[in-house]
Amino acid sequence: QVQLVESGGGLVQAGGSLRLSCAASGGIFSTYVMGWFRQAPGKEREFVAAINWNGSRYVNSVKGRFTISRDNAENTVFLQMNSLKPEDTAVYYCVVDSALGYPSTSSSEYEYWGQGTQVTVSS
Repeated sequence: QVQLVESGGGLVQAGGSLRLSCAASGGIFSTYVMGWFRQAPGKEREFVAAINWNGSRYVNSVKGRFTISRDNAENTVFLQMNSLKPEDTAVYYCVVDSALGYPSTSSSEYEYWGQGTQVTVSS
């Protein structure tokens, strides 16, 4: 049974940085696509970034500010978030899928989800 545990969320001022971590267990994650979605109050869930063995993908609004990376030895995916803006405020969810061959932006294609971690950016 795959389990995902996120950490690193919190409250930060605009322009600040946070680093989210997601520790995975219960699978062979070096070949899996891992990524992050977010959901702000009153809004739909949104793709943020994803990574596989061949590359990564980002939503346009975070390009140049966020960086996704992974440590396969530790089964962990990270999201380094710099130059944070109030509109980045959301619950951030770690996602994993064992069957995808590419970093999909569709939430319906990810089988496993973490419990979410709150990120709040004050202005």
